[in-house]
Amino acid sequence: MPANRCPNPSCEYFNRALPNNAKVCPWCSTPIGNVVSPTPQQPSQPPPNQQQPSQQPPSQQPPSQQPPSQQPPVQYQRPPTDQPNYQVPQQAPVDYSTVYQPRVSYPPTPPVYTPPPQRAPVLKLIHTTGREFNLVGEGGYIGRRSQSPGIAPPEIDLTGIPNEGIVSRRHARVDWDWSQNAYMIVDMSTNGIYLNNNPLTPGMQYRLINGDSVRFGQDNLVNFTVYVV
Repeated sequence: MPANRCPNPSCEYFNRALPNNAKVCPWCSTPIGNVVSPTPQQPSQPPPNQQQPSQQPPSQQPPSQQPPSQQPPVQYQRPPTDQPNYQVPQQAPVDYSTVYQPRVSYPPTPPVYTPPPQRAPVLKLIHTTGREFNLVGEGGYIGRRSQSPGIAPPEIDLTGIPNEGIVSRRHARVDWDWSQNAYMIVDMSTNGIYLNNNPLTPGMQYRLINGDSVRFGQDNLVNFTVYVV
């Protein structure tokens, strides 16, 4: 006897054997008017990997064509998001005790006092005519400027005074002595030097004091008074 089959191609039970007394398809409610001849060797039960008809949800039939009692419950699922799942790699915690070394406090360093450089006082020779000669620096020669080119003039140049011919080109040498705290004079002339009317030994140092009298030559023609200021 031919079996009833669902004629709806969109139904899950299309062309499947139905009960002989079924008038409509139990799944899509389509009236069974045409009898489709059974296909040979059609299994009466679905394969093991195929679900039962009552547990399979409709895939293509819209819910409006199903009876309300046979519609499966609607299950709402959260739509998938397109945002990628970023996973932040776990980093080992930083040990800040090894990054920063503890600071060591030091006592403040007092400023170093630098005394101002010492300067020698100024040596002045006052001629009997009132002309004044000053020594620039802490030492130099007393004499007369040479007429020969290439010879440097003395630090105390007596050129132009009366009887300047008595004065040699390098008549004397004067230097400030820090240990003696005074200017020292050395006779380097041929006519001699007299300190407070006392002749000086050539090559020997003698101390000059403020107010001393210095005479060049023995004729008492070139005289100076010493001032240390």
